[in-house]
Amino acid sequence: MSTTDTAPHPTRERSPSMRRSGRRVGDSVFGTLSIGAGVLIFVTLALVAIFLTSESMPAILASQELSGTADFSLIDYTLPLIFGTVLASALALAVAIPVSIGIALFISHYAPRRMAAGLGYLIDLLAAVPSVVYGLWGGIWLVPRLEPLYLFLNNTLGSWPVWPQFLPWVGGEPVIALFAGDPTAPMRNLASASVVLAVMVLPIITAVSREVFLQTPPLQEEAALALGATRWEVIRTVVLPFGRSGAVAASMLGLGRALGETMAVLMILAPGFTFSLHILEVGNHQSIAANIASRQAEASGVDMSLLVFTGLVLFVLTFIINAIARWIVSRSGVKS
Repeated sequence: MSTTDTAPHPTRERSPSMRRSGRRVGDSVFGTLSIGAGVLIFVTLALVAIFLTSESMPAILASQELSGTADFSLIDYTLPLIFGTVLASALALAVAIPVSIGIALFISHYAPRRMAAGLGYLIDLLAAVPSVVYGLWGGIWLVPRLEPLYLFLNNTLGSWPVWPQFLPWVGGEPVIALFAGDPTAPMRNLASASVVLAVMVLPIITAVSREVFLQTPPLQEEAALALGATRWEVIRTVVLPFGRSGAVAASMLGLGRALGETMAVLMILAPGFTFSLHILEVGNHQSIAANIASRQAEASGVDMSLLVFTGLVLFVLTFIINAIARWIVSRSGVKS
């Protein structure tokens, strides 16, 4: 046998090392790109925060809180906008959360597979509808059809001679006092804007909740059924406790979406700068985003800086809401 027959083949020796080297290069490139993408997000957020802060400084320095001689106060200007933004978003969640949870449970545990797939696809499509379309739909079609309901609520719940003491009270008035006041047509009020916002955040809450409910361990559901539980009892004792944290996180994400909505609120809501809880009255409330959109074209100098300051406030609110949502998701151990 010749030495050439027993010598190792060159390609057999180099091929494994080349493959290992190729894998190492690929891992290094992928890791570098992933780290770069993560760092880019933080850099972008930092640059946005720096821009908003720097552009807000003229209004901050010229405000009554610092100069003592200006014609405007940051607190008096910003607090009504924060109040209107938070109140509209809270009302939207109060309407959207029960409907979204019900749709998510129907898709995940009640509907046939084909119907569930089609219904889930239609719900997801709602998120792709532009906000200006929601604004047109709400202002032209929805508001006139809500007027009879608003008048009914105002006549029945908003005009009680003596407020019941056992009801929850907010700001010196019971919850049902939300429907008090003097509603006038066209009712472009906070209630109408909140209903449209509820429709807009519904697909977000539904999609996340549906995925969380679908991850419920099947063995736990089968064990509950084996013990004689009905389908509703399985959902109440197994599915809802398992997906509670995910549903809360989905609601927080929907709240972040509602806080920053602009066009739909701008096209529906008649603006006002008050702290009124009467959501059926026109001209009482305004949101931060809608106020910026309505005044930005004509603003300049300190007025523009004042709008940027309100944008900074909205940025901080949205950032806090989304941070809380991610914290809830991480605590739940559910990857939505």
